[in-house]
Amino acid sequence: MARARVLLLLLAAASAAASPASAAEQGYTVTSEGSAVRIHVGKSGMFGFAGHEHEVIARVEGTVVADPAELARSSVSLSFDAKSVQVIPSPDEPAKDVPKVQAVMAGPDVLDVSRFPSITFRSHAVSGKEVSPGVYEAQVQGDLSLHGVSRSLTLPLRVEVKDGTLTATGKTVLRHSDFGMKPVSAGGGTVKVKNEIGVDFKIVARAGK
Repeated sequence: MARARVLLLLLAAASAAASPASAAEQGYTVTSEGSAVRIHVGKSGMFGFAGHEHEVIARVEGTVVADPAELARSSVSLSFDAKSVQVIPSPDEPAKDVPKVQAVMAGPDVLDVSRFPSITFRSHAVSGKEVSPGVYEAQVQGDLSLHGVSRSLTLPLRVEVKDGTLTATGKTVLRHSDFGMKPVSAGGGTVKVKNEIGVDFKIVARAGK
């Protein structure tokens, strides 16, 4: 009986010691208010100057679990509705061309939204450090699933936690070819979209929602 009591006391002590770390975890829900994902699609080719660069915006949803005391315990889960991805026309682009660009982007050579309606990112490792009170430089490793293809990538982030709000900003570069998509061309290939896609993002998440 004495040994059993000692064992119970040890278990209780271990549980008490572990509780502060668990209590440090905080769940956040990504909100569309303030969040933005912008995709920059450039042009190349012999007469690339004659085409139009495009910016694309995407609506994002998801959850974040943050543990400032131990960043490795943190996680990120994001999803994008591919059908909601929208082309922003360049100032000098004819208005009649915008629906054509939108149709090509949603079509089978690029997003193919009828077959792949969702774009997702799921983290599997988080690292980093606090650089000032409530501000962190972090690296989030995870899998991006796009156009039916999943690729691992690392996102460098600046994260600020203040007054129950988590704000993460960063940028990365993707490639059409990595996800089985075809850079669109026109004019016999004299104007074509670059293989590289620049992505800037700002994710805003509220605590306890």
